[in-house]
Amino acid sequence: MNADMLLKHAAGVIANRRDIYGEPSDAMNAVAKRWSLTLGVRVSAAQVVLCLIDLKLARLAHSRRHLDSWVDAAAYAAIGAELAAEEA
Repeated sequence: MNADMLLKHAAGVIANRRDIYGEPSDAMNAVAKRWSLTLGVRVSAAQVVLCLIDLKLARLAHSRRHLDSWVDAAAYAAIGAELAAEEA
């Protein structure tokens, strides 16, 4: 799979999840609230995205050929950019 194909696949994953779960920003904000309660510190939606990307990078460090982790990292990066645009 080349880079263009991976990004198109990641966009399809985002669209599919949006249909199932709603807007990614709403999901990231919901996770941020839950993590804030669990950790006892304020966690932002942007931090959730960064942590999820880091999880995928940790997995890729173990197995660089795991395509789903590459796709997920790209999708989370796109969601992070979307969140950043909403903040502006």
